[in-house]
Amino acid sequence: MAERAPDGWTRTEQGLWEAFRQGEVYDLGTGGGPRNGPSGTRPDPARPGGAPDPLDDTFGDEPWGPERTIRAEVLAHLLLDGPPAAPGRVAALKVTGARITGPLVLAGGTIGHYVEVRDCRFERKLLISEADAGTLRFVSCLIPRLEASRLTTSGDLHLARCRIPQGIRLTDSRIGTDLLLNQAVLGGDRFGRALSADGLAVSQDFEADRLESHGEVSLRTARIGGRLSLRGAQLHAVPENKVALNAVRITVGHTLYLSGSADGGWSSSGSYYGSGYGQVVPAGSASTPFRAHGAVRLSDSRFDSACLIADAEFHLGPDDELALRRIHTPELRFTCRIPPTGKVSLSRARVGNLVDAPDSWPLGKHLGLTGFTYECLRPAAPFTVQQRIAWLEGTSVEFQPESYEQLAAALRRDGADDDAREVLYAKQRRRRHTLPLPARLWGRVQDVTVGYGFRPGRAALWLLLAWALGSIYFATHRLQPLKADESPHWNPVLYALGQLLPVVDLGQQGWNPGGAAQWVSSGLVIVGWVLATTVAAGASRMLQRG
Repeated sequence: MAERAPDGWTRTEQGLWEAFRQGEVYDLGTGGGPRNGPSGTRPDPARPGGAPDPLDDTFGDEPWGPERTIRAEVLAHLLLDGPPAAPGRVAALKVTGARITGPLVLAGGTIGHYVEVRDCRFERKLLISEADAGTLRFVSCLIPRLEASRLTTSGDLHLARCRIPQGIRLTDSRIGTDLLLNQAVLGGDRFGRALSADGLAVSQDFEADRLESHGEVSLRTARIGGRLSLRGAQLHAVPENKVALNAVRITVGHTLYLSGSADGGWSSSGSYYGSGYGQVVPAGSASTPFRAHGAVRLSDSRFDSACLIADAEFHLGPDDELALRRIHTPELRFTCRIPPTGKVSLSRARVGNLVDAPDSWPLGKHLGLTGFTYECLRPAAPFTVQQRIAWLEGTSVEFQPESYEQLAAALRRDGADDDAREVLYAKQRRRRHTLPLPARLWGRVQDVTVGYGFRPGRAALWLLLAWALGSIYFATHRLQPLKADESPHWNPVLYALGQLLPVVDLGQQGWNPGGAAQWVSSGLVIVGWVLATTVAAGASRMLQRG
């Protein structure tokens, strides 16, 4: 193969040819040294002390002339049919500060060289669909659109800090290690999608921290081997597509982060691609929460380590919801600073530890908990049993007995038996409102008297009160003997007790009440039977729970 650039290439393009053979950075920026030759690195605008020339602003309005212009076909020639490396060097495409004209078409090709493109302006879209590559790094670049469906890489795909106004297509792509979209700004395509990545497979981590999207981020059925991080991301739905994040049926091998991002960590990040937080930020420092302006769909997804929804804001419309239906995860953290403005659905979700706070859940009838199961409650803030009951009763369904049973079971596993009984008592009271009128009346009697068996002390108080009133009455209204020729010993206290406990003979059965006394005696018998049956019903219920 030739060791000199083809005829017809400009001086700038010839310089790129030689830099490619040497595996060196070809920097065309004003701070990078010689305009038309390879040079060293220049100040990074994302790093402390970086003060680049305004002419080097990739996203600014300053025009870049022919001395910084490279045709896209030149890049394609180098990547698909480039020259051999110089002796003792490894050929690689490393270009900074260039203006790339024309569409870069690499679709279906094999890209065997390392690619690193920084601070470049692409005038046309980038086509790498169905290509095979090693590592592709585009950092702080302006790219109108990226078409990369069914792309396969053995290494990373980095798009950190890039601006892509017409969005990205990564449908069914296979990324060998990491996918980075940190601090990228994405616009939408004609369907209102900023990132179309259905069926995406990433072997390790997918980072999109501080991503800004204007259109749907679609990751349906994606498989992430490590973590999926959207810390500090700002996702905006658009009028033609009301979904901000669509990640149904995804599988994450580690943790999903829908959480905040500490502000100080990015301005001082020492990471070359913006893939980290740099210095440790002190607790309580300013941070940017994850924000979703539109529907968020995570239904039927699996998170093998945890699903962390913390320091997040969900700005949902009247018909939007945060859908967590049927998710599976060992831990769900739901600790939003402000409650979502729309519905949150956890129907049929299965969770190990539920870490939450009372002020994080939506207000009103905007919570779906049908069939939601969890093993342990680990509140991140004080969460009383009465607040838990209000949490259940704030669901969008009128009455869900299994939700009360689930909560009581979780409380018993934590040893909070008293709180568990309080939940079951609330269940009976809520259930009463769904019954016919006669059953409601009987339920009201059970509630007032013994609290459905969960308030046994009430029965004792009612018995004592009835016994005291009956004793006072019969102490002033002596009864006549049942048989005129007999004179049994009269004891009004024992007589009143015998009426309340009709199955017990206290030796006061030889008296014949009449008139008002007969009504009082009958009233004591009825009260005794009511208390006895309700206590028995409550005791059997308690034994069954035990």
